[in-house]
Formats: sequence, structure tokens, C-alpha cells
Amino acid sequence: MMEHTPTPEPGPAQAAPGCVCMGSGPVFSDFLKRFGPDESVRHHFRNARIEFLKGLREMLDHRIAELSRQAQPRGAKITVE
Repeated sequence: MMEHTPTPEPGPAQAAPGCVCMGSGPVFSDFLKRFGPDESVRHHFRNARIEFLKGLREMLDHRIAELSRQAQPRGAKITVE
């Protein structure tokens, strides 16, 4: 009879089979947290991203309004006697 030995769970130093990052993902994430911008900078960029998206929304709303004004009426009035 063969004994079953459990395989250890993959950790930061040991990658899961077939993992492209070979276990470096958590290490790289930790590196970015340590050497990335502080919270006030991240907050500024988050707000800038929101304002950029609001600008895109405003442009789309304006274009939709233009196209809606140019659209021909869909129905015709018919006088019924």
C-alpha cells in the first residue's frame, strides 16, 4: 500500500503549479506598497481619475443631445375626420 503525503500549500516563496509569476506576485505587491506614493498622492490621483471620467460623461451627454436634436421625427401626424 502507498502512503498519501499531503502537499504543502503554496506560499510566497513557492508558486502554485503553472503560475506564471512563480510566486513573485505577493513580493512585487509588497514592494509597490512600500515604495509607491503615499496616501495623499493616491487620493489626489483617485480624484483626478473621477474628474476625468466626469469630463468624458459630459462630452458624451453633449453629443447625445446634439444627435437627438438632429434626429428626424419617428412618427407622422394624421388628421382623423
